[in-house]
Amino acid sequence: MKKIFALVLTLALAVMSFTALAEIDRAGNEFTLPESVDTVISMAPSITQTLIDLGCADKIVAIDKNSVGLEGLPEGLPAFDMMTPDVEQLAVLAPDMVLYSGISLVGGENPFQPLVDLGVSFAAIPSSATIEDIYIDITFIGDVMGAEEAAVKVNDELRAELDEIKKLGDSIPEEERKSVYFEISAAPYCYSFGSNVYMDEMISLVGAENVLADQEGWIGIDPETVVGANPDVILTNVNYIDNPIDEILGRDGWADVTAVKDNAIYYIDNMSSSLPNENITLALWQMGEALYPDVFKK
Repeated sequence: MKKIFALVLTLALAVMSFTALAEIDRAGNEFTLPESVDTVISMAPSITQTLIDLGCADKIVAIDKNSVGLEGLPEGLPAFDMMTPDVEQLAVLAPDMVLYSGISLVGGENPFQPLVDLGVSFAAIPSSATIEDIYIDITFIGDVMGAEEAAVKVNDELRAELDEIKKLGDSIPEEERKSVYFEISAAPYCYSFGSNVYMDEMISLVGAENVLADQEGWIGIDPETVVGANPDVILTNVNYIDNPIDEILGRDGWADVTAVKDNAIYYIDNMSSSLPNENITLALWQMGEALYPDVFKK
């Protein structure tokens, strides 16, 4: 297998070397961009969704396992673990480009390094920290795939919809703005976010206030912190337990939290809220409708 692996790489790279260009990816790393990217492997669902929305689904030859089931993908694509991918099988596919996120590097080592060392083209797209980063990511993916016009269109549509949502959010009087706790991991390991995270921006866009805005980044939460903050509304995108809303309603010590007393707990679509790409608008409309149903009517 190792001989086949090396042979496939040698042949693929020999073709690519005549037309490659040096570029900088979204993580600041130099990478080799072929003149034409006709086949691509996507190793993150946020990237996969953007490729689909850019009209590049037919160029995808493999995906990460979390992308399985996304609407618009070709059927029967091989799927790899984004943390421990089978590099030999990736090599057999001989892609023009592999796009991956920072999640693949969480362990401290690049699982793709054997292929990088041999010259396979890889570009990193770390998870966006801000909504502005999302626009830049879309532009970058469009440039890599030769879909620049499609990227401009996707960005224009995203900006127009976000402007519409912001106008509605801005219309909420200050004294009527609700406080929100947004949970992305359920008890006993509650997880959420503070400021300088795109999901915090999303709460602000719909005219609400994040009760954890005085903290920063993605954070583990002591349940007593939420109880003390006493949010008006609790949002959750937890999708790995049967009924996350009932689980929150039944938590010990949370009975006096305003959101629990008022039964103001709502599920927000996991994919559109947890993946930083153009589809955050779906989550934003759901958030707006949950918080201010008379204002946000899509």
